[in-house]
Amino acid sequence: MIRTPYISEQEDLSVLPEPTLQDGVLFLVRLVSDPAFLNSRVFPLLEQAELAQDWYVAHRHGSPDGSYSLQVFVWPPGSMTKIHDHSSWGAFRCAVGSLFEERYVRVDGGFKPNHAHLRMLWRRTWNERVGFSTVLPYDGGIHRVGNPTDEPAISVHLYGPRLGEIDGRDYDPSQDYVCDRRED
Repeated sequence: MIRTPYISEQEDLSVLPEPTLQDGVLFLVRLVSDPAFLNSRVFPLLEQAELAQDWYVAHRHGSPDGSYSLQVFVWPPGSMTKIHDHSSWGAFRCAVGSLFEERYVRVDGGFKPNHAHLRMLWRRTWNERVGFSTVLPYDGGIHRVGNPTDEPAISVHLYGPRLGEIDGRDYDPSQDYVCDRRED
């Protein structure tokens, strides 16, 4: 159960039978605007972020029934993910600093095992004043996220229920390669 003074029991995701991406986005926008959440779960991470070498998940809260997972990511300067997708819908919002997101599309048809040819669709910068990003499962959300600045960034991510046993897939466009990714 995720509840803060700003998020009422009626707005809590755990009371929904199965939260949708739209439910998740509304919840995430409210949560990242909640001073109590920011002061207790986000701002204290800034000191640690200065010392980190790579991005990491600082807080993770999953619902008992697996219908959602809330995660707070810490992004030291210059850190970034591999190009990847997810086995669920997802949304993120930057709470501190700036992040870039690159979105990709498969142009190979997906018929050859372990093979994926990608083309970049767009690159955007997100910050605490500018919107949120959403992804759909698998090919509906191939992306890379990173911190292009000299300052730490913190983002809050919400993922829906997984559609399979894997966490998603990782891509290597230099080799036209894709492989399943198990959760760490």
